[in-house]
Amino acid sequence: MKPEPHAPADRVHSEEFLSGLKRRQLALSTGCSMAFLAVLLAMPALNYWAPDWMARDVGGFTLSWLVLGVLFFPFVWVIAWVFIRRSIRLEQSEVASARSGREARP
Repeated sequence: MKPEPHAPADRVHSEEFLSGLKRRQLALSTGCSMAFLAVLLAMPALNYWAPDWMARDVGGFTLSWLVLGVLFFPFVWVIAWVFIRRSIRLEQSEVASARSGREARP
């Protein structure tokens, strides 16, 4: 059976391409996870070390409840939005570089 002429140029499905894409996706996922964990763990720390500051009244809420009940969910949505946009851009960049035969930039 004769191989198709375009088969050797298909680097998009190569092991090198997939491992590079996985490595960059892992870096992106780790960065987004660290941002989420930093805010998540900062709340108990601020409540412990700065209770007077976190008990301040802001718009009818204490600062602690304002951050937890109002601002936390938009923050999570922003992290998800950034992750999705960067992930799509990363995949498009990888595919474009694989098709042109160049190595992708980190």
